[in-house]
Formats: sequence, structure tokens, C-alpha cells
Amino acid sequence: MKIIDKINLKIEERRPFFSFEFFPPRTEEGVENLFERQERLVSYGPVFCDITWGAGGSTADVTQDIAVKMQNLVGVETMMHLTCTNMPKERLEIALKEVQKAGVKNILALRGDAPKGQDKFEAIEGGFSCALDLVKYIKKEFGSYFGIGVAGYPEAHPDSIVDDPEQMKKNYFENIEYLKKKVDAGADFIITQLFYDANIFIKFMNDCRAAGITCPILPGIMPIASYAGFKRMTSFCKTHVPQHILDAVEAIKDDEEAIKNFGISYGVEMCRKVLAAGAPGVHLYTLNLERSAVGIVEKLGIMPEQLGSRFPLPWRPASIGTDRTNEGVRPIFWANRPKSYVLRTSHWTEFPSKSWTSKLLASAAFDSSVDQKPLSDAVNVATVTEASLASHVIGDVNKYQMTRHICSTLRQERSRASWGIEVSNVEAVKDVFAKFYLGELRGLPWFEHDVPGAAAASIELREQLAVLCRKGILVMNCQPSARETPATDPVVGWGPTKGYVYQKAYLEFFVAPEAFRSLLPVLQGKENVTYMASDVRGEIFHSNAAPGDVNAVTWGVFPGHELVQPFVATLPAFLSWRDEAFALWDEDWAALYPEGSVSRTVLKAIHDTYVLVSITENDFVNGDLLSKF
Repeated sequence: MKIIDKINLKIEERRPFFSFEFFPPRTEEGVENLFERQERLVSYGPVFCDITWGAGGSTADVTQDIAVKMQNLVGVETMMHLTCTNMPKERLEIALKEVQKAGVKNILALRGDAPKGQDKFEAIEGGFSCALDLVKYIKKEFGSYFGIGVAGYPEAHPDSIVDDPEQMKKNYFENIEYLKKKVDAGADFIITQLFYDANIFIKFMNDCRAAGITCPILPGIMPIASYAGFKRMTSFCKTHVPQHILDAVEAIKDDEEAIKNFGISYGVEMCRKVLAAGAPGVHLYTLNLERSAVGIVEKLGIMPEQLGSRFPLPWRPASIGTDRTNEGVRPIFWANRPKSYVLRTSHWTEFPSKSWTSKLLASAAFDSSVDQKPLSDAVNVATVTEASLASHVIGDVNKYQMTRHICSTLRQERSRASWGIEVSNVEAVKDVFAKFYLGELRGLPWFEHDVPGAAAASIELREQLAVLCRKGILVMNCQPSARETPATDPVVGWGPTKGYVYQKAYLEFFVAPEAFRSLLPVLQGKENVTYMASDVRGEIFHSNAAPGDVNAVTWGVFPGHELVQPFVATLPAFLSWRDEAFALWDEDWAALYPEGSVSRTVLKAIHDTYVLVSITENDFVNGDLLSKF
């Protein structure tokens, strides 16, 4: 979706908003850290985020890669900076086509700074000399596809700032005239250079309006996070700083904590002034840090959740205007690995919106000639595969399972820090799972985010799951039952605030084959339980679900909406998930240890012999799934 459309919607709703800016790190580890930070910051609800191009075009390839992943994996409306520096027209065209192909629909068109070692900007042969030329080029070659933002300078561009008051006044208004040309050429909105005097921005905004510029103008806010950084940026940008702010910062320059707290407090003060003066929202330069940016938006009270807005589904929705815009149903198996699911279904051109059955019937994964009676315990998984019900609907695990963004070495280092302790026997593995749910470990391979006890929403449930894990029920996905729970509930709530959420209890785990043989008769004797189970090769395979069954495990009822069922459990999806779930034992855990080591041998044995089990308690009113163990 174009950012201007989102901005206009917020203006129409009279809801102030915020956005975040990031820059591309120089190392692979820095990029990975950035994605993790973005995941957290995006959860606060920015209208969009942008990624800078890098001085002199030095990070062009990294910027493009980050922009694509932000849009499609982080799941935030993304704007990529694009500059004229060191960029011939051919490279600009390639960059724009690449991000267009990936669904990025917003560009911040800039002239750019001079390359390192040069005193001033000079256009290269075959390139553009200014942002105006770039705006015109984008509009000419790509029509209305891209939304375009441009930069505004409340104190004039640094190259135009001079000591002579008369000349400075002339330069300032010439800057505004040039800004109007960029808007007239097709720019949709303006983001300003940083400032530390709200009155300067307010005057600039009013002067722009007087000059006939009517598009939204977003104030760029850079929180004061460190003394050195503050002095460096204000010097580079030739930013005016009120004397009382200079004095306040100087007095605490050696106290890092005090500087950050002051930066948040003053940032809030500036934001309140510019919002009160008519700015529709604020654009925060995060410098890839989160404390100051989050501190400001929290104190402003403009996070969507603070204003009564929530995600319409239990996962972060895709950007409007992409193929996934209307996606409304997913298999519950990927609840803790949403990026993996997005990648493994990236080849789809249509996504189920209200019913998973529509996707199933339209795909090669469903054969209507197959008898739809429940599978008997004797049915081997090969029979299901022959019925075309296996993993080619959801993309091949070998192609899509790498959902992190860094090379395998760094990935292993982070995994080792999260769960890579030595496991000399199965009891030690059980203990790792239990410690995760008790919050003593940061992650497990089956969770994309390093959050202690991520699958359990309450302390009581975490403790129950830890007990199960120590019994050998190695849980990696779970949800409690819920009936008529308000959508605003902090544990299971989602969707519009006046609705209600329902859930069937769901449990997914690995278990030793001998323990599964004892559990199977219990499952077979329960009328209200749907189960699916398989080892890695399908030699052990049991299910009471028919191949075409679609079992809704989460749904919601909201005023003015049809029934919404975001999570379902189906046999074909389970078989696709099985391949990924078992692969994680090897590639995300066993691979952390040397070949032939005790830990690797233990984990390999679990991979080769254990059974993956999925259980849904269909009685969401009186059922008690955990008591069965």
C-alpha cells in the first residue's frame, strides 16, 4: 500500500501516528540484530518504516535486501531511500524494478550526500543531479506504482545555510520553492530534516502552506541519545539548538542514562508541540536503537493499541495491496514460525481469506476422488502421499526453512547462545524444553523469536508445560481453550475491540515411540479429540482426521463481520510441517555440536525415532486437554 494512502486515512480518522527510520548496518551480525530490533519496534504499530541508502550509495545492495525483507518478512509497510549519488540511470532502474518485483511500493527520493572524500555533490555521467530529476524519472518510468516521499529542510538545506541573514532568508525561501517543484512533479509527502526547536518546524510548515504546498509534512525527530552523537549530527546538519537545550545537555554530558532520559523527555515535548500545530504524525530517526523511540511514542500515547486499535488477526497482517492482503487463514502448525510459513508459501498467487477449504480444493494437494473417511491406524503416510495430499502445496522445506537473515556461522552462534547447552542424554533435552517454558532459556529451534516461554501466555500454563516436558512430552506449540473471551483480552485477544474470541485447546509435541504407543489408545478412546502423528519417515503414522478435513482451532465473532477463523489444522498441512519440524532437530540444534559428539548423537537419535503429535481438543467448553497426560 502507498504510505500516502495510510497517512490520509490517519488524517481522516484524526489519529496521530508515528513511523521509524533505520540505516543498513555494515556487518552480517548487525543486519541480524537490526531485524530482531525491527520485529520488536514494529509490534508498537508504526504506519511505516524506512531504510536509508547509505552515504554515497555505499550500502545500495544491503539497503535493497533489507527493504525487501522488511516488507515481506517483518511485515511492515516499507519505504526505501534512493539517492542520485554514484547511481547512473541504469542502476536506478534495476533497483526500482527489483523492489517493485518484491512488493515494495514506496520510495524516498533524495539527491544524496557527496561520496566519502568529496567536498560537494557532483552528478556522475548518466546520472541525475538532484532529487527533482529522480522524482520525475520515477513518475515517468513507473507511473503511479510507487508512492514517493521527499525531504524538506526546516532550516534550509545545509549547503544553503550561510551567515549572511539576507542571503540566508533568500536561500530558505528558494529551498521551499524547490520543494514545491518536487511535490508538483509527483511527490506525495514530505519528511523533514531533524530539528531541535519545534517553532522552527512550525514556521517551516506554515511557510510551505503559504507557498502552495498542500501535501502532508512529517516532522523528523531524532531523540538525543548520546552527547557525542548529538554534537556530531547537529554540526553535520548545521542544526540550530536553543541555548537552554545546549546548557541542559552540557550539564549531563558524562551521564549516559541522564542523556537518554532527557532526550526522551525533550523529544516528547517537541512532538506534542508539532502535533498540536497540525503535523499529522511524527517520523522518528531511531539510529537503529529502540529505547528512545519507544519511550517517546509510549509517553505520547499514540501507539495503535493505546488508541484502541489492534491487529485484525493473531499474526501481523500483510501490507495492503500485496497478494497476501486478504489472507485470513493459516495452519496452526506455523503459529510460532510465521516467517517460515510466509517463505514456504511465497510462490502462491492467491491466499485463503475466509476458508482454508477454498485453497485446498483449488490446489494440486487435494484429490476429490480420494475416500474422505477418517484414516485408520493402519494407513501408512505413503498412502496419503499417493493421494496427492502431501508437501508440495506448501513449499519445499529445503528451499524455505532458512528464515533467519544471516550466514550459517552467525546463525549457529546465536542459536548456541539461546539453547545450545550440552545434552548428554534425553533427560538433558527434556530439561532444555522445561527451562525454556520457565523463562530460563531464550529460545528453541521451533520459535522464530527469542522470547522465554514464548508459546505460553500465562505463568500457570508455562509451569504445566514445563512439567509435561520433564515427563518426555516435548511441547513446541500450545494454546489454551477460550470461550467468549473479549477481543481485548491480553492473553488470547485479537481483532476488533467489540468482538469475542474462541479457541480449542491445542497441543503439539515430540514424544518417544514407546510413550506414543501408550498414549495412542487414550487418544483413540476420546470422541472429542482430533489427532495426527508421524515419525520423520512416516513409518509410524496415525490420524483420525480425514485427508479433506479442515478443523478450525481459533475463531472470532465481531460486529459487522462474518465468522473469522484464522487458525486451522489439516492433515496435508501437518505433513508439510512435519518435514520442517523434524529438520530443525538436525539443522538448528544437532548441527551446533561436532560430528560424533555425545550431544549430536542424542539429538540425532531423537530426530530419527521420535513421533510428532498434534492434538486438538474439540470440546472447547468442557475439555481439559492437559489432563490427558
